[in-house]
Amino acid sequence: MTGDADRLGAGRYVAPAHLPDGSRTTAHELATHDGATVNGLLRVIPGATTVAFLMHPRQDFSHHVLVPELLTRGFAVWTQGARSLGNDLTLLHEQALLDMAAGHVFLRDLGFEHVVAIGHSGGATLAAFYLQQAGRAPAARLDSTPGGKPVPLPSAVMPPADGLIMFAPHPGQGALLQRMIDPSLIDETDPLSVAPDLDPYNPANGFAEPPESSTYPPDFVERYRQAQRARIERIDAAAWERVTDARDAKKRFKAHGDPRDRRASLARGVIVVHRTDADLRSVDLSLDPNDRPYGSLFGRRPDLTNYGVLGFGRLTTPEAWLSTWSANATRADLAACAPDVNVPALLVELTGDQACFPADATRFAELLPHPDVTHVRVPGRHFGAPLREGMASGATLAGKEMAHWIGARFPAGAFVSA
Repeated sequence: MTGDADRLGAGRYVAPAHLPDGSRTTAHELATHDGATVNGLLRVIPGATTVAFLMHPRQDFSHHVLVPELLTRGFAVWTQGARSLGNDLTLLHEQALLDMAAGHVFLRDLGFEHVVAIGHSGGATLAAFYLQQAGRAPAARLDSTPGGKPVPLPSAVMPPADGLIMFAPHPGQGALLQRMIDPSLIDETDPLSVAPDLDPYNPANGFAEPPESSTYPPDFVERYRQAQRARIERIDAAAWERVTDARDAKKRFKAHGDPRDRRASLARGVIVVHRTDADLRSVDLSLDPNDRPYGSLFGRRPDLTNYGVLGFGRLTTPEAWLSTWSANATRADLAACAPDVNVPALLVELTGDQACFPADATRFAELLPHPDVTHVRVPGRHFGAPLREGMASGATLAGKEMAHWIGARFPAGAFVSA
């Protein structure tokens, strides 16, 4: 296990799936309120009355590292995908809420007494966004995306969870991208274009040869972060322009029936975003210090991976950019949603996290309004790998904390299957 974690480095951690005796797994296809189809896996052990609900807006959680940890401690586990699984191109967070609602309806209909939403990484923001909307009167829920696409949340059945667990929660896809986007890019069509005075890999700005930690002076850090915000705003402007042009063309088509307007309403194109693995904290470990290793979520050499094809928000429609990746337009922002999440909550911070830093975890826990909020720290990396070779994995340590927290609040009873 530690060997796999070492090879994966800063990337995904794969834990062995030792499932308890008597457990059974069933696959289910669910229809959402707006007619989409989503899939999930339900793992049940005899006597389980509380189910953990794991979902992410983009990632496949079918074999998440927490699944065996929770099953072996007596809880059923439901892992579900969104309609945009593995696809940034058309990810609309408002639609993902309808996907999550289908899962909650399914689990309640099965007869589980308690449902605990577990959000890992970006899944924490999705769960908080869902609980925010589920807690509102139907008429007060959102009815469209930021780009104006109708989303029928007001008429959807949205059962709330009984509790929320956030595991290595980052601030949301948009806020995270604003931290990671490279502001030194000059030309959005040229991935090699660089402004030297903002280049995070320019020794003159404080960069050191890897794996030595860089040291960026405070004035550079401030200029860099201001430039990151400015680049997001420029992409926002392009997205809004395309959305507005398409909307105007659709209105003209409805008024006059000209097929050229219909084509224009559909030809919104896609937004290509280069260089999105450039958080200064990946290479300067003195910034927001914790136990993290050198490198980013995508690899040990951000000065190289930043120029590759991997990264957040690299290819999206204008609507998906505004709904998910724009720090200014998205509603899926953990700091904005947390104050409306009024259920018992546990936040598990990993001390070697490269996306959720200590100040983040403290702030998110403080924003949750319920009187029963617990914040714990365990050694580990963002995806649940061990912090160092020979140590227990972060997933195992987190699983123990989660099991204790759930068991103290949601006692077992007789499980009734539909």
